[in-house]
Amino acid sequence: MPSIPLPFHGPGRIRRSTAVPHIRVPTARAIVDCAVYVDGERLPGRFTHEQALVAARERGGFVWLGLHDPDADQMGEVAATFDLHALAVEDAVQAHQRPKLERYDDTLVMVMRTVAYREHELHTVSEIVETGELMIFTAPDFVIAVRHGEHSPLAMVRRELEADPDRLRLGTGSVLHAIADHVVDTYIAVVQAVEFDIDAMEEEVFTPRTPITVEAIYQLKRKWWNCGAR
Repeated sequence: MPSIPLPFHGPGRIRRSTAVPHIRVPTARAIVDCAVYVDGERLPGRFTHEQALVAARERGGFVWLGLHDPDADQMGEVAATFDLHALAVEDAVQAHQRPKLERYDDTLVMVMRTVAYREHELHTVSEIVETGELMIFTAPDFVIAVRHGEHSPLAMVRRELEADPDRLRLGTGSVLHAIADHVVDTYIAVVQAVEFDIDAMEEEVFTPRTPITVEAIYQLKRKWWNCGAR
């Protein structure tokens, strides 16, 4: 059987690159929840982010849009609808920002680092605290929460506010405050969990034939320090 010559890519020959087609993922895939609130109450029905903004402006309410790990195309579509500043949008896609509060025209942008405690064996100290990022765009007629990471969902915050119409009537500022308060509460819970691990580890390290070393305690305390315990 005759052999089939294979393409030659040695010196003097040009390798043809195969372009990988860009696959656009619908923006809806990144949306966790999208709702319109008027006079402290959530309007019934489902909205796209475009429909939600129109309804909020027509009825004097505001949109609360939640996004999880949006890509550049998805975030760009949202930015075009809500007229978000390009620099802030770039930060929202790239993540890895320091905590900050900035103003772009009528929009406040807050960046917060999120943390979560991971269950682990007592003598294992690596990756016991997971970190993520949360960026909140706040204007008079919308709140857009962009979350990076698999933890710190905001569904509970939304449920608590929906059960308290008086707070929602205060507008988008009350949503921003509730989200920030939730993030701070998770920091406190994580620090307390790590402190408990430190106490348990220090107690066990003096137990005969324990597998725990002083180095493990040192590493755990470094985690505790990085969580913000001062």
